[in-house]
Amino acid sequence: MKKAVFRGSCGVFPNPRRAVLAVILLTAIICIPICVVGAAYAKADGQIISLSTTVADSEPALERSSEWQTVRMRVTAYCSCPKCCGEYSGGPTACGYKIRPGDAFVAADKKYSFGTEMLIAGYNNGEPVKVLDRGGAIRGDRLDVFFGSHEEALEWGVQYLDVKVHIGPQT
Repeated sequence: MKKAVFRGSCGVFPNPRRAVLAVILLTAIICIPICVVGAAYAKADGQIISLSTTVADSEPALERSSEWQTVRMRVTAYCSCPKCCGEYSGGPTACGYKIRPGDAFVAADKKYSFGTEMLIAGYNNGEPVKVLDRGGAIRGDRLDVFFGSHEEALEWGVQYLDVKVHIGPQT
């Protein structure tokens, strides 16, 4: 007795169910490794790295960490005076933080949750600062860095900087 043979775009299969199974299996075999490599490439900020090796210890920790993302931002400055903060001057930040002398933090768009750490060149001696405030004009990729005096804030001016944003678990 002869079996019926179905011819289609997948070749010749004696059973149409096997043809569907073969297509699914081939798709999985091809797509899964591509997705894994693509995710690893994206996590490495576009750098091609070997998944079986570690990055040399000679590189700075920040550069080899996939938990930091570089974002080009317009960075301005403010202080807690009435000129900068209006009716909110002298009060706590938007997250309820009470400002103390010597504090360093930023006001950022709500897409950056409170507590997100950022590294801003030329601010806070290169140490990370946290998002602790919001601002009426702070939308999108804009930041306001906090200074203790209005003079310091004016001296900062307006700068366009590559800001490192910590995207991993907060410490």
